[in-house]
Amino acid sequence: MDYTYTIIDSSASSKLQLQLYLQEYEDFTCAGVATSASEGLDIILKFTPDVVLVNLAEDGLEYFQMVTELNQYMPSLPIIIGYATTKKYAYNAIKSGFFDYWILPHNEFDVRKTIMRLRKLHPKHNIPSTICLKSYNDYRYLDTKDILYLKSDNNATDFFMRDGNVVSAFKTLKSFEDVLPTGFVRIHQSYILNSRYVSRINYGKSMCTLKNGQDELPFSKTYKGKIDALKEMLSKTAVGELN
Repeated sequence: MDYTYTIIDSSASSKLQLQLYLQEYEDFTCAGVATSASEGLDIILKFTPDVVLVNLAEDGLEYFQMVTELNQYMPSLPIIIGYATTKKYAYNAIKSGFFDYWILPHNEFDVRKTIMRLRKLHPKHNIPSTICLKSYNDYRYLDTKDILYLKSDNNATDFFMRDGNVVSAFKTLKSFEDVLPTGFVRIHQSYILNSRYVSRINYGKSMCTLKNGQDELPFSKTYKGKIDALKEMLSKTAVGELN
């Protein structure tokens, strides 16, 4: 399963550089970006990311206050990594329990060392990233990262895979909806999609387009709330939005 992260950074260039570095790590998925302590607090409480990366900039004390507030609402804090142009806030970061502290500009080697140490100290390998399809004495294991979407047909469900293969299972879509990891969204009575592969949401046509450019999946009014939440999450993780 992926580590989810949120970036809180008022500098567009710093945020973009960090996102580019983190794209190298397939087990790290962005769960929102923010530009201030108040916006960051809201996003953290909403998406509960595993990791929070924050540019302390000139408003470092506001972010330490944000961490104090998080303690009031969350049973456990996310892993917090701070960064700034100087060591000015390093002591406060240590006292506040930050996992690491970087000096700007971002350094790819520093990011890599932190990620590897994070994986070592907070492993996620105990959480399965595969789903098992059982048919009589046949057991088939699918990596959830490779699933584009699921389509139901009466009491059978087809798994459409990234490599073009289609794997069938004789169970209802509902039975898989309850066990799939975060990121899989039910959008229709007949469809569950993997949000990491969504490239377009067209409300006019009630369609979701996947990144392969070939698959368009319909969504229904019943699941519009989930589509709205998906749109909001994808917009938060986008580098920018042009009207």
